[in-house]
Amino acid sequence: MRGTPSAGPGGATEVALRRAPTDQTEAWIMRGRYLRLTMAVLTAALAVSLAVSLAACGGDDGGDGGTSGEPIKIGAIVSLTGTYAGLGEPEKNTLEMEVKRINDAGGVNGRQIEVIIEDDATDDAKAVAAASKLIEQDQVVAIIGATGTGATMAVRADVQRASIPQVSMAGGTVIANPVDPLVFQTPWSNTIVVPFTFDYIKAEGFTKIGLITDTGGFGADGKAVIEKMAPDLGVTIVSDQTFNPGDTDMTAQLTKIKNSDAEAIVMWTAGSEAAIIAKNVKDLGIDLPLFGSHGIARREFIDGAGDAAEGVRFAAGKVLIPESYGLGTPAYKVATDFIDRYTAAYGDAPSTFAGHAFDALHLIVQAAKRIDGDITPSALRDQIEATSGFVGIGGTFTFSPEDHNGMTVDDLNMYLISGGDWTLAK
Repeated sequence: MRGTPSAGPGGATEVALRRAPTDQTEAWIMRGRYLRLTMAVLTAALAVSLAVSLAACGGDDGGDGGTSGEPIKIGAIVSLTGTYAGLGEPEKNTLEMEVKRINDAGGVNGRQIEVIIEDDATDDAKAVAAASKLIEQDQVVAIIGATGTGATMAVRADVQRASIPQVSMAGGTVIANPVDPLVFQTPWSNTIVVPFTFDYIKAEGFTKIGLITDTGGFGADGKAVIEKMAPDLGVTIVSDQTFNPGDTDMTAQLTKIKNSDAEAIVMWTAGSEAAIIAKNVKDLGIDLPLFGSHGIARREFIDGAGDAAEGVRFAAGKVLIPESYGLGTPAYKVATDFIDRYTAAYGDAPSTFAGHAFDALHLIVQAAKRIDGDITPSALRDQIEATSGFVGIGGTFTFSPEDHNGMTVDDLNMYLISGGDWTLAK
């Protein structure tokens, strides 16, 4: 992938990375189909009512954008409850704030936009039910989401069945590698963040790591990428530990890392469990540097971990310290305007996850504005893929038929948590 400092095109690392997600993607699709079938059985009454509604509408392929003057309906699947609630809440805030701003400015080609938000509760089955509802009942022309990698992949069967574009706010590699014609991604994927992080770790003099990852979609994806890339990056995994989303104590896994010859600890998770890991590390008296994924780039981690967050380092986008975009640059102006408006509306500065939602919504809206005629899912997909040089919060997006992520290592900073706040790591 462009910007990834790993083996070059055709090299062993790239080939392995491109092959592995294929089987995993198929597994996620099958899982989504299974979950969708299960939810259909559990909600038979709802399915009947939806079928009647769909028949009354004439039944189409996921919405045709409506006639001129009608709202353009976009679905959004976010995690407002569950372990990813700290990610989903700023995403929801951003979507609501930006929809109002866009509509107040005249909407899209004279039409208002309507974003219908569904909570998946950080649960794949609920994400599938939400996707089915958005597609069949609400007749959306595109879906934003989900918050997590697992939920994003679980709804893929529904997205493919309806042939509507999906813009995910999750960072798993499998979302956009290999490319699915209908699916796009706003965060930096693990194949970008992992080598960036590990190059930094090695430059700090650490070559032996203890790895701890969650078994959910993002953590499992990160673990797979790390295990494939580590040898080429000159890093050895001397202790490989996992935990389940929702676990409240990881001392057993961390004790194993402590008793290994690890020189640093890497935790790859986007859930609230990251704060527990940091506190467990401190409680166990483990005197090893702790590195996280871009999934901890939010105040929830600092507030949850307290003093244990001090010294933790992680890679993420530039919105946490907007000066790093470059004073006076277009990216700096977009980011600071967003930060000011978000802070005024909600009392806190936006996280990187708020930025992912900003980018997802505006990628769709800008694509819709370029459509001359009916805003159909097919036309919208084509225009999203044609995006070039869109200055967002996560970076400057340029998509192509071969790249539905559009991010590079140039869009990342390495952060150090110091004094209860983010600073740029040396």
